[in-house]
Amino acid sequence: MNKSLEDYLKNIYSVSQNGSKVTNSLLAEKLNVSSAAVSEMVSKLSKSDYIVNTPYKGFELTKKGEAIAINLIRKHRIWEVFLLQYLNYKWENVHYEAENLEHASSDELITQLEKFLGYPKTDPHGHPIPDKNGKLSQVETIPAAELKVGETAIISQVSDENSEVLVYLTKAGLKLHDEIKVTEKINFDNSIQIKFRSLNIFLSEKLAKNIFVIRKT
Repeated sequence: MNKSLEDYLKNIYSVSQNGSKVTNSLLAEKLNVSSAAVSEMVSKLSKSDYIVNTPYKGFELTKKGEAIAINLIRKHRIWEVFLLQYLNYKWENVHYEAENLEHASSDELITQLEKFLGYPKTDPHGHPIPDKNGKLSQVETIPAAELKVGETAIISQVSDENSEVLVYLTKAGLKLHDEIKVTEKINFDNSIQIKFRSLNIFLSEKLAKNIFVIRKT
């Protein structure tokens, strides 16, 4: 498969995992291509039995398509770990490098790289790494935007799709596994104020939706 085909499969998987309906327009926006280009590629993927178009549900991956998508995610996340730990990349930069490396890596190379890294379970942004059999262990998280005033939670994952989010979190001093407490919620714009360590900072609704946490019981 070429890079473009693989990118389509991975993005269809990613969108579907977020609970969204996968449509031509959504893929065009996510991949930054025209609707005509999406229609042409979707036709190719459908004819090759990588996806099916289900009424009211949009595009869905077949088992064949899903296996390729999950394998790409595995390669991507293992490369991110390597780039951060051994080449001193910042967590806001590893995503874009890994986007290219995932397509050029054989399964054997990734197996050896995984072994070299000590079999990491998550990438630098907290996302689980699929094993070589395609098993992906998901952790139940919610966006920080859904927390109520007074609730405490642990940061488990952050979105890696926008580097500005990661740059801001670095400047604010927030990182994975930090404990946060919502001290205020502004109804006007749904922004929240959180306390962590001895600091208090405001997070916009958009930013809070890109930080995923586990509620403390």
